[in-house]
Amino acid sequence: MSVIALKEGYTGEVKDREENFHGNRLLFIGWEDHLMFCAPHCIPVAPSMTFATLANDVLPGIYAAHPDWERVKQDEIEWFRSNERFTPAFDRTLEENGLLHKALIRFRTPGLTGIRGSCS
Repeated sequence: MSVIALKEGYTGEVKDREENFHGNRLLFIGWEDHLMFCAPHCIPVAPSMTFATLANDVLPGIYAAHPDWERVKQDEIEWFRSNERFTPAFDRTLEENGLLHKALIRFRTPGLTGIRGSCS
């Protein structure tokens, strides 16, 4: 991410470069309409991880504390890469799905709008 400095002298080492994560990349993941999670989670992931592993193994570890999670239907999830609709290839790697370092994916679960509909 680039920085536009308003004054001269704004320099420093970028600490979140991909090469600083031992072969992993940072991935931001956000669950739309669920205010229990105020911002996307940022997790280190291997670029070789399949999207299926992310969806089936990683996401439950992050979001299962939410009461809506047990009602999530994986085949109905709407995926977004940044602000664009995205259809992931579940059998392909995160890299093959175009998820580079510090990418943002968001997902929406139709019919599930937070605790007692807090986002409806």
